[in-house]
Amino acid sequence: MHAKETLFADLMQGRAQQFQVPLYQRTYSWTEKHLKQLWSDILEQAGLLESSDEKESTHFLGSVVLAPSPQNDATFPRWLVVDGQQRLTTLSLALAAIRDHVAGTAPVEAQRIDEQYLINKWNSGNDHLRLLPTQADRTQFAAHIRGPLTDQGTESGVATAYAFFRRKLVEADDPAAPQDVFRIEQAITSRLALVAVTAERGDNVHRIFESLNNTGLKLSQADLLRNYLFMKLRARGEHIYETYWLPLQKSLSNDELEQLMWLQLVLDGDDRVRRQDLYAAQQRRFENRKAGDAEIEAYIKELHRRSAHFRRLLHPEQEPEPAVREALRRLDAWQAAVTYPALMLLFDRRERGELNSVDTARALAYIESFLVRRMICRVPTNNLNRIFQAMPGQLPLDVPVVEGLHRLLSSENRFWPDDGELRQKIRTAPFYQYGRWQQRKQVLQRLEESYGHPEPVDFATAQLTIEHVMPQSPGDDWLRTLSEEAEEDETGEELHARFRHTLGNLTLTAVNAELSNHPFERKQDLLRGSHLEMNRRIAATERWGVREILARADELADRAIALWPAPLRGVGRAERNRDWQLAHQVLAALPRGTWTSYGDLAAFLGSGAQAVGNHLANTPGVVNAYRVLTSEGKVSDGFRWATPQQPGSDDVRARLTADGVRFTATGAADPAQRLTADDLASLLAGTDDERANGEDTAQQGTAGTPDEETRAQRFFRQLAADDSPETVEGVRALCAHWESLGGWIGHGAGHVTTSAYLMLGEAGGPGRGIWPMTLYPGAGRGGTAEVVFQYMSVRAPFTDRSLRVELLTRLNALKGVEIPEGKLELRPNLRLSLLVKPGNRELLAETLTWFKDRWEGRSPS
Repeated sequence: MHAKETLFADLMQGRAQQFQVPLYQRTYSWTEKHLKQLWSDILEQAGLLESSDEKESTHFLGSVVLAPSPQNDATFPRWLVVDGQQRLTTLSLALAAIRDHVAGTAPVEAQRIDEQYLINKWNSGNDHLRLLPTQADRTQFAAHIRGPLTDQGTESGVATAYAFFRRKLVEADDPAAPQDVFRIEQAITSRLALVAVTAERGDNVHRIFESLNNTGLKLSQADLLRNYLFMKLRARGEHIYETYWLPLQKSLSNDELEQLMWLQLVLDGDDRVRRQDLYAAQQRRFENRKAGDAEIEAYIKELHRRSAHFRRLLHPEQEPEPAVREALRRLDAWQAAVTYPALMLLFDRRERGELNSVDTARALAYIESFLVRRMICRVPTNNLNRIFQAMPGQLPLDVPVVEGLHRLLSSENRFWPDDGELRQKIRTAPFYQYGRWQQRKQVLQRLEESYGHPEPVDFATAQLTIEHVMPQSPGDDWLRTLSEEAEEDETGEELHARFRHTLGNLTLTAVNAELSNHPFERKQDLLRGSHLEMNRRIAATERWGVREILARADELADRAIALWPAPLRGVGRAERNRDWQLAHQVLAALPRGTWTSYGDLAAFLGSGAQAVGNHLANTPGVVNAYRVLTSEGKVSDGFRWATPQQPGSDDVRARLTADGVRFTATGAADPAQRLTADDLASLLAGTDDERANGEDTAQQGTAGTPDEETRAQRFFRQLAADDSPETVEGVRALCAHWESLGGWIGHGAGHVTTSAYLMLGEAGGPGRGIWPMTLYPGAGRGGTAEVVFQYMSVRAPFTDRSLRVELLTRLNALKGVEIPEGKLELRPNLRLSLLVKPGNRELLAETLTWFKDRWEGRSPS
């Protein structure tokens, strides 16, 4: 048996050969969680290729255990992949995605990638593939390697991984993340290290496999580094431990201590180290310097000193200076841990006397403005880590600290939006669909505070939520008002989609339930009595339509420009390209079996449908551009393929059919498969525990005081106001059945409409358990059950897509339910009134029982 470190390129290149996954191996099973971690590693290594002093650095990916195949012969070596098939399959799919990504613009490079890593050019049949998966995966894998695909067929883990990389390659074209596709290829093939263990005939490869995968409870990076430090200390270990380490360990949790250790590495100049590589990086520094007791003691003392700064970031109330304390409080509320390297740097400089507290507060204001303006202008956050980690090493030395920070954040590749861009996005961008709900609420809170009301609201105790003045689901009165303002080529419904989520239409209130979807005249009466100045100003308006929304947007823009300082003049912007990059990202993320319209995409972007159509018609290489149709589900008369290699427009329907889009008898795409602007926003929103409305937090236990309405009571009151008694009784029976299974009902804190979560697992919120659906009263439209496939996808055992497909199949067995498979990545709704149909209540109860049984049978991991 031989073991050696190698690279993917060295393993796969060379003469014709094949790596065979034995039939007894499990099928390809990497989930999005694994893919995201690998992609992060790839981008990091691609970024290191830019640095001249990091050319020899690699990232260890894991091991590959190989044994001679019984089919091996001298002219065509074949190897069994005893361990490592997931890694080899994933890397092969990533390279196939790169090949297809560049095929239209660099066909020679695409052919090179194919022949170097994916195929045996002169072999046929199964021997054509360099990697031959198990039989269950073979057809899908071969289809992607032989590509390009014309019919994706049934979804699988292989197809999901390939689609993931196609989507991420589109994102990597973002000018804010300059890794180009061929650096990504080089990172995959030449920067991800593998240990190849090659067995001889007769070796017990299964014992090797068992040994490699037999791991116990892993120590944290902080545990490893602490053990290393005190193992190295000889004479003064006990004194250093008592004096510095023990107080440090008592004042911070293990996770916080690990974060501080990582920050110290970053502040000391290692701005590319990842937190999970902290131990190896710090150990390497000590070994290279041949560090003795004095150097290790100095390191621990410095860690102890900086812990005082770090605790102020975690607990802003410990900061003695009021202006600095308030700025830290706002950053903490923003959840801006990404800025910690910059904040620690400022506290270091303040302790040295290089800036006072006034300067520190001004520097913090620049950082806050950088975050807030980017969020309002929908600048992707994927490069914020890189920006703030690099700051300690990039801060100019020839100017005072605050001016240097301002200059650095204003530089061309930082994308700090200026006043003009901020004003334009406040007018047109769907503010409610971007950022975290706490961030959106904080922006509105700061704008309210800017009015300087003599009796300001105590935001710490006031239970305020975000209210749409023009409601999300408008009645006929609202639509008539909008229709009066619509141009000839736009309807009232399309105007509503464009402006409902913009900042000019949003406010804060504690009476959302009373405001609900009422006509504006009713809302005026309630807003007049508000303690918030912004609400009183809305109430003083005679009507509420697009003109009023834009006028208020301009007023809020003036206040935002005064609140959040602008970048320095003279820096470049990429506003237009960045906006279209967002369109490219969401189109690349369209699930199989879905389509969207020009109007939906325009509303998501804060643009116009005509501009979207022009861009797609004139921009080559936009993934899934042909899946943007008219609002009626037809191919636009002006549609044309952007590159001559594509088939004619007559073939669009064939392509859509191959992608799983169904067509009605009239030749229109199935409206059930259409993704709205809200659906598009959900595609890029991730799978964290934020609700669709961003303001619900499920809590177990809903009892109130004798005079107080509980959350459960509020839920059923709102449900009864809009649904039939039979529907309400069906929902009560459903909740009772869920509780009989051992589940519990968590009710949201929302006041516009509350909600009911069917929860399993530990109490204390959805993030600590799992829930198959959320029930909402209808607020004038009829109650709905939201099936949370998007959240299930990151919770065992429903990370297994086949289980989510089975849940979808069971739900579609209900009369009146037909959820398309393309909605399997989203949160589709079904009407609660369907519970009244014969047999539906029993079928749904059986489905919930099945869900609970699957969850209880999950792996302990």
